[in-house]
Amino acid sequence: MTGWRVGWMIGPKDVIKAATNLQSHLTSNVSNVSQRAAIAALTGDLSAVHKMGEAFNRRRKLIVGLLNEIPGFVCPTPTGAFYVYPSVKGVLGTTIRGKTPKTSAELATLFLEEVEVAAVPGEAFGPSGYLRFSYATSDEDIVEGIGRIKKLITEG
Repeated sequence: MTGWRVGWMIGPKDVIKAATNLQSHLTSNVSNVSQRAAIAALTGDLSAVHKMGEAFNRRRKLIVGLLNEIPGFVCPTPTGAFYVYPSVKGVLGTTIRGKTPKTSAELATLFLEEVEVAAVPGEAFGPSGYLRFSYATSDEDIVEGIGRIKKLITEG
């Protein structure tokens, strides 16, 4: 239910009361539609969730494998969410189509402009030298997008 802003908390009464007081002043209430959908999601058939889990696991393995084939990329296997966060330090400072990106923000811009693949630069989370890619898309789109990046990096 990512993005619905629906959740619950279990803990000591004083902690729950403090969290409730804080939350009530920081955010509005969850919409009725989201509440009903959350109930249905928690009490209904979960077979679709298991299928989605299998698909995300397959896509995770696919994107990690493809990224690790690109010279200068090092991509660990993530254990949560649907993002990978490879190091691209081995690419920074190299000239690609006449441009020499020195930060992951510059490299992300280069990928977007040259091969129309979007990535979030590491600077959005702190350090440069990393990019975040989502694998919440089809296997075909992952192969296409990462393939474009690999072709760009290796075209010499």
